[in-house]
Amino acid sequence: MTPTLHYIHDPLCGWCYGAAPLVKAARELLPVQAHGGGMMAGPARRSVTAELRAFVLPHDQRIEQLSGQPFGAAYRDGLLNDTSAVFDSQPPIAAMLAADAVAGRGLDLLARLQAAHYVEGRRIADRAVLEELAAEIGLDREAFATTLCAADGEAVQRHIGQARALMQRLGVQGFPSFALEDAGGWRRIDIGPFMGRPAEFADWLRGQRPVEAVAAANAPALQCGPDACAI
Repeated sequence: MTPTLHYIHDPLCGWCYGAAPLVKAARELLPVQAHGGGMMAGPARRSVTAELRAFVLPHDQRIEQLSGQPFGAAYRDGLLNDTSAVFDSQPPIAAMLAADAVAGRGLDLLARLQAAHYVEGRRIADRAVLEELAAEIGLDREAFATTLCAADGEAVQRHIGQARALMQRLGVQGFPSFALEDAGGWRRIDIGPFMGRPAEFADWLRGQRPVEAVAAANAPALQCGPDACAI
C-alpha cells in the first residue's frame, strides 16, 4: 500500500497557513489527502470586529515567528479592519472540492487561498474571489464555477462532517492535524517539531522513523481548536 498523508485543515486556520510549507514538502514525496474541518462554518462563521482583530494579531505574529510564513499589510491593516467582511470556512472548502473535481487540484487551490487571505487581504468566502483564484491557478473558470455551485451545499457539509468524524476517530483536537496511513494502519504525526523546518519534515517522511521518536521532541501544540484559533 502506498503511504498517504492525511491532512485535516481549515482554510481560515492560521496554523494551517503556518504548516503550508510542510504540506508542500510532503506532496513532493507522497499523496496528501485534505480534509476540511469547517472551523468557521455555519454558526461558527465570524464577522470581522475590533475584538477579532485584537485576538488574531498576536496569534498571527507567533505563527510568523515560528513558521516563517508572511502576513501582509493588506491583511493586517486592510481585511482585519473591514467590518463588512465575514470569515466563513464553508465556501473555500467547497472551492477545494470543486478544484479537486475539475482537475485534482484542491491542495493547489488551498495554497492560493491562504496567500490570498493572509498576504493579499482578499475575501476568500466570496464566490467571485474564489472563481478568480481558481482561474489564477489555471482552472477553467466556467467548469469551476459550475462545479462550485454543486459543491457548496450538501456536498461540502457532508465533507466537513466526515472530517470531524475522522478527527474523533484519530483523537485529534484541532487544525492542522496529520496522520500517516500505510499498510500498518494509521499513525498520528505531531508536526510541532517541524514547524518552519519543511526539509526536516521531508527527511522524516523519507525515513519514516517511528512517530514516537518525533513525539519525544514535541513542542507545545501548535493548532487552532475545532471552532476557533487559540494563541
